[in-house]
Amino acid sequence: MAEPLVTFEQDGAIGIVTLRRPEKFNALDIPMLRALETALDTAEAAEGVRVVLLRGEGKGFCAGGDVEAWAQMSAADFQVQWVRYGHRVFDRLARLRQPTIAVLSGHALGGGLELAVACDFRVAEAQVKLGFPETSIGVVPGWSGTQRAVRRFGAQTVRRLALGGEILLAPEALALGVVDRVVETGNGLAEAKSWAEKIAERGPLATEAAKLMIAVAEGEESAAATEALASGFIALSGDLKAGVSAFKTKQKPAFSRS
Repeated sequence: MAEPLVTFEQDGAIGIVTLRRPEKFNALDIPMLRALETALDTAEAAEGVRVVLLRGEGKGFCAGGDVEAWAQMSAADFQVQWVRYGHRVFDRLARLRQPTIAVLSGHALGGGLELAVACDFRVAEAQVKLGFPETSIGVVPGWSGTQRAVRRFGAQTVRRLALGGEILLAPEALALGVVDRVVETGNGLAEAKSWAEKIAERGPLATEAAKLMIAVAEGEESAAATEALASGFIALSGDLKAGVSAFKTKQKPAFSRS
């Protein structure tokens, strides 16, 4: 039996989705995208999972799209099977109800950086390189990467990456806001887990609602009705009662996501 291309595992309140195509630096082809979509569905539905980590096995986080795979496609297949389906999977990641952290223990280039940018946070090990080198082979980032990147860390930085072809080392990426934390080589997963544990202690429904409201503000979701709906939903929850009670008694709240 073939090894799975993408796996999901649960460690307490943390879900871990792992890209497992290390011989190709976790480059994405259609089977890989399908496996990723399935793993994301599993992560979102998993009981008790409050934060999801996305990582790559081996020396690369993700090398982006598998050039050998899409170069064989007709123009029609490229548009429908590659671009549109890739958009769907990346949007699925961006809209996951739980907060997400990309764990960059290896390079994130092209579609790999697009994948990382679809996460809420990015933790990078010091040796990691990041960039949008697609124009060097005559293509452009095609999975909403430039759109999300502009919203996340600004148009000028994206110009440097996508037009100028700059490849950033993790410390420079941190200074530009492309990643949120940089740690020593080998410590990426541990740092991401530690951060995830702190996020998981917060009210899960409130955290999910806040994520949705931020997406609305960034233009990824539709407007003020979403905020009103989310606020009303929280007001009816047991988590709100638990949080208020704990505040009054100066105890740690026992959230139940109910």
